[in-house]
Amino acid sequence: MTQATAEVRPPSAPARQPRVPLPRLVQAELRWIFRRPRTLIVLGLFAILPVAVGIGLVLVDSPGGGDGPEGPTGSLLSAAAGNALILPVAMLALTLGLLLPLTAAMAGADALAGESSHGTLRGWLLAPVSRGRLLGVKVVGVAAVVLAAITVLTLIAIITGLILNGTDSLFTLSGTTLSFPDALGRIAVAVGWAAVQGWAVGAVALTISACTEHPMLVVASVLGGVVVFSVLRMLDALAWLHPFLLTESFMSIADVLRDPMPTADLGEGLLRAGAYLVIALSLAYARIITKDG
Repeated sequence: MTQATAEVRPPSAPARQPRVPLPRLVQAELRWIFRRPRTLIVLGLFAILPVAVGIGLVLVDSPGGGDGPEGPTGSLLSAAAGNALILPVAMLALTLGLLLPLTAAMAGADALAGESSHGTLRGWLLAPVSRGRLLGVKVVGVAAVVLAAITVLTLIAIITGLILNGTDSLFTLSGTTLSFPDALGRIAVAVGWAAVQGWAVGAVALTISACTEHPMLVVASVLGGVVVFSVLRMLDALAWLHPFLLTESFMSIADVLRDPMPTADLGEGLLRAGAYLVIALSLAYARIITKDG
């Protein structure tokens, strides 16, 4: 009597979910970022600020308008009265002091700590998305917010300066006159340089954001660091520390307005910001790949 033997089949392995394409992840992240009300409010603030400052400079420069502002940034703003070239660069210098770091800190805080506090960060890992790709998408998102804010600020400042002063007022701080294309080239250099500084601040914010679930702690830490760095820069006894401070070269952006344009301080600022970027993102990556899901 023959006995039928049942065929033994190995248990089927669970089907792997397909990896989500990186461009699709980036597109979803950018769509989410630029639909948030606070992002739109920040961009609106960057759009309004050059108009308000430009009109204010016209009033200050008028008879009986009073004295202009003091300090390095104040000197740039005073020079921007009647000069369409200086206004965009002066606005970049002004926002580098606090508003641009605040924007980068907010974007970095929302990227990881904000999603972690709301429980949505776990959904990224179920997509499935590797933690390295997740950090890369968040880096692109923070960089996009910083670049968008700088671009809006600069474009509105250029338009405001041209409306108030015309195209015949493109003078450098050295007293030479630039053509309109040359002036746009100088402004483009300032935009790129300021963006790298903002990205460095955003990288630091991402590192802190990867270590906490409290977005406000990220914002407070970054802004506190910017304030402390600014205070340390004023202490001559700590001159040995100044080359390590991210804010050390922020005012070097005014060099794009000189003729010929000096590049030593601008290059040093780029190297310093690049070092902060590499170190901060490395720490963020080390933290996020070891963080519990």
